[in-house]
This record gives sequence, C-alpha cells and structure tokens, in this order.
Amino acid sequence: MFFVALFPGQGSQTVGMLADFEAKAPQIKETFSEASDALGYDLWALAQEGPAEQLSLTEITQPLMLTSGVALYRAWSRANGQAASYMAGHSLGEYTALTAAGSLKLADAVKLVRARGRFMQEAVPQGKGAMAAVIGLDDDKIEAICTQVSNDSGLIIEAVNYNAPGQLVIAGHAEAVEVSLPIFKEAGAKRALSLPVSAPFHCALMKPAADRLKLVLDAIDVQVPIVPVIQNVSIQPETDVAV
Repeated sequence: MFFVALFPGQGSQTVGMLADFEAKAPQIKETFSEASDALGYDLWALAQEGPAEQLSLTEITQPLMLTSGVALYRAWSRANGQAASYMAGHSLGEYTALTAAGSLKLADAVKLVRARGRFMQEAVPQGKGAMAAVIGLDDDKIEAICTQVSNDSGLIIEAVNYNAPGQLVIAGHAEAVEVSLPIFKEAGAKRALSLPVSAPFHCALMKPAADRLKLVLDAIDVQVPIVPVIQNVSIQPETDVAV
C-alpha cells in the first residue's frame, strides 16, 4: 500500500505532547533520549512539563517538533513493518522528513534546527516580528494588502506560506502584521489571526539567519535519502544532496 509521511512545521507544540504514545511505542522515548544526548538537556521532560512559553521559543520548538515527528514515524514504521513511499514536510517539517528518510542523522538534525531557531530569533528580537494566518481571501488580495501596509508604514510585511487555496500565512514586523489583520477582515477574510511563534519566519527579515545557517549546513554530512523527499522549493524528490 502507498503511504506518504507529511511532517508539520512549528505552531502545533503543546505541553504534554506524545504522552499518550510513550507506553505504546518504545521508539518515542528512545528517539527523545537520542535527541536529548545531542542537545545536552532533557527534551522529553521539557515537552511534558513545559512551560508553554518556553516551548514556543523557536530554538526549543524546532528540535522538539523534529524529534516528535521522527519518533512518531519510527513508531509507525516499526508497527506496520514498512517505510513510507514518499516524505515531505511543511517548513521545519522538511528537516524532519530528511531526518526520517536517513538524509540527516538525528543528532546532527536537532543541533542544526536548534541553531536555525537561534539564528532566526537573533535576526529579529522577540516581540519585534510576527506571523499571521489569513483564511478565506484570495492570494492576490492578501499580497496587495501586504504591499499597501508595507508602503504606508515603511515596514516589512510579506505573504510567505501558500498553505492551500484560501489559506495563506504572512510575516514581517509585528506592528505591520497587527495593522494588517483588520484590513484583511474588512476585505472579506473569514479569519485573520496571529500565530504562536517567536519570530517572523520565511520573510526578508530572516536573510541574516539564512546566511549564518548556510555555514552550519556546509559542515554537516548529508546523505541521499533512502525514501524520496519532496522538496518545498522544487516540488520534486531531489536526489542531489547539494540541492
């Protein structure tokens, strides 16, 4: 049977996540122990005890979500005696997919995404950037409103994640994002709501973080995945590790 493993990005972390699976699948705690050894702190205890504010810090959220995804995939694969036919991931989830597919070692991956989170947070001080989801409004209208708010304020606000028809995520300076939300609603959006993240991911404010992350990536051993991973950028199962 054909299965695709799709891994989420940030924003779905909660205190106590995976607690119900711990007793059912030893791979959960085994994977968290492996990640904790690499990170130098008890990631499982943090996931179970919180506080939620700490889990929302992107340098914590990223290794937590990656480890959770890999742990669940390992448990599923063991229980079903098979691997996925393809893998893909949304944003951070692409790193999870590459790890589950064997392209990245878990120890390298959790340290990589922790650095990614730290670089992202340092690029924009906490509270100075924001993201929001806009639901039920055409992409071109959202883009036009972002341009309008950016021109009026002199701040950065961009459409960054085209999640699905009728669902788009924006990111930029917190002030600009806040100003834009009622404008989206007035334009006909069903919902326009802020996301629980600590930095404005995927927008132009992340350029310094991207430059720093490239240096870390260049030092990591990346293998051809044993399961094809559909890339976010090309929408293809790339086999060239340089991609």
